[in-house]
Amino acid sequence: MPGAGASNSACSIVEQLPDDPSENQRSLGTLIVYEKLRILDLGDLTWNHEKELMCPANKLGNVDIFVVSHHGSSTSDSTALVNGISARVAIMDNGGTKGNNPATWLRVRNAPGLEDLWQLHTSEPPKSLGARMHIFIFGQDAFVRNVPDPNIANLPGTDAGNYLKVVAWNDGNFDVYNSRTNATKHYPAR
Repeated sequence: MPGAGASNSACSIVEQLPDDPSENQRSLGTLIVYEKLRILDLGDLTWNHEKELMCPANKLGNVDIFVVSHHGSSTSDSTALVNGISARVAIMDNGGTKGNNPATWLRVRNAPGLEDLWQLHTSEPPKSLGARMHIFIFGQDAFVRNVPDPNIANLPGTDAGNYLKVVAWNDGNFDVYNSRTNATKHYPAR
């Protein structure tokens, strides 16, 4: 791909995971290029296949928007991928109790160059833990991580069907609109 081929320093710290026997390893990914804007959505592609795309050289290049793979599950979104693509904005299409693994959330949120992470739903602790079993680390629930409410389309409770919408221009400018807050954040072209 144009802009790809650079060495990826994150490859040296990314381990190989056991192969995923599910159909997720055959997930279809898409890199959408609209003039100067680049959007990456790898569907449910798994960690080891992401590593093939990113190591030892980044075959995709940098992107502006990354749709977090596999709802933010633990079997996707390797350090090699999230560091290698240097996304400006990440959008996690998680559910209230689906996806958004805490370690994955931290990897994506701390990726170099990331300006904002958006979530489709507030992640809630697994119901099987019960309220008395929550463990707190540095004042945060160890079982869930969430971005600030303005960057979440659906808060806890009944799913209101709110959405996040990206509006893009061919010069590389783009907006993210949250239908719950009726607010738009503008991202100027780099």
